Amino acid sequence: MSDVKQWHMETTIQRTLRALENNGFTVEYAANIAQATEAILHMIPTNALVGVGGSITVRALGLVNALQARGNPVAQHWGDYSPDERMKIRRQQLTADVFLTSSNAITESGQLVNVDGAGQRVAAMIFGPKKVIVVAGVNKVVMDLNAAIERINNIAAPINAKRLNRKTPCATTGVCSDCESSDRICNITTIIEKRPALTDFTVVLVGEELGY
Repeated sequence: MSDVKQWHMETTIQRTLRALENNGFTVEYAANIAQATEAILHMIPTNALVGVGGSITVRALGLVNALQARGNPVAQHWGDYSPDERMKIRRQQLTADVFLTSSNAITESGQLVNVDGAGQRVAAMIFGPKKVIVVAGVNKVVMDLNAAIERINNIAAPINAKRLNRKTPCATTGVCSDCESSDRICNITTIIEKRPALTDFTVVLVGEELGY
């Protein structure tokens, strides 16, 4: 990355971190994946039950394997589970000691914008777990709410629908058509304006592109 692009990225991140802090969130900046992984592992007690939302970013950091390797019980529903087992794990995430996930978009004014299919990820971000940690790459930072929705509709949702082999128009066209498909993954939209009143909430921004 050129010096001027690096400068611009870092000024954007710092502006966003200040806005998040003003909105009541605890914030941390990590220059790269290694720093982010180390920082997040340091935030999580070794005996804590960690719920992990559906997140490519979290898995790109290797956090699930790292947590399991040091003995943390991890509630993650990605894997070869029956529908009943997957539902049980999703419910565990709602009452975990720590909930670890990413955000579909973060505005420069410090808002977290997310769209879910089932809703347990956004529910756990708002209330339930004692601590929430959101980790996001610089590619998730956008100027405002309109840009956040546009990013979700035309980048995050189509890519995730394609990854999940969903039978939705966006998985073919790459853009949202506000479909009526039973495979639709955009059923619940949340905007977290300020830190939820009863939740210890940390946002870690990473100076690399991560996830979708």
